[in-house]
Parts: sequence; structure tokens; C-alpha cells
Amino acid sequence: MSKSIKILGTGCPKCKTLEQSVRNVVAEHQLDAEITKVEDIMDIMNYGVMRTPGLVVDEKVVVSGRVPSSTEIKDFLS
Repeated sequence: MSKSIKILGTGCPKCKTLEQSVRNVVAEHQLDAEITKVEDIMDIMNYGVMRTPGLVVDEKVVVSGRVPSSTEIKDFLS
């Protein structure tokens, strides 16, 4: 079953780093995932995220306000 992954961020450097890290982990581990970038501040706030970047997996916020390590990202996706 495909994972739904959302990167919450308005385009700051940390948001871009998180997006690239997630894409790298998905590719490296050949995960079945759909990655979406959410840049609208109101949509981001609807997830209760006040500090970006945020990472949402299957509609659950797993991290916000920091860029997790590749290992953490892999754990969130497995």
C-alpha cells in the first residue's frame, strides 16, 4: 500500500532539505509513496503545525520544527 507523505513548508531552506531527504530515503529504499509539498500557510496550520518544516505520513504529523535524520525518516515511513 502506498504511503501518503506531505512536506509542510513555505519554501525555506530547511523545508527544501526535508523534501530532498524524504525523496532520497523513498528512492534509496524503493518505497511506494506519494510525496506532496504543502506550501499554503493555512493548510499547514490545519495540521496544527506552527513551526516548519513539518512531515506528515498518512495524515499524521510525525515531526515539525526541525529536519529529522535519514534514519528517522526511514523509521517514520516503515
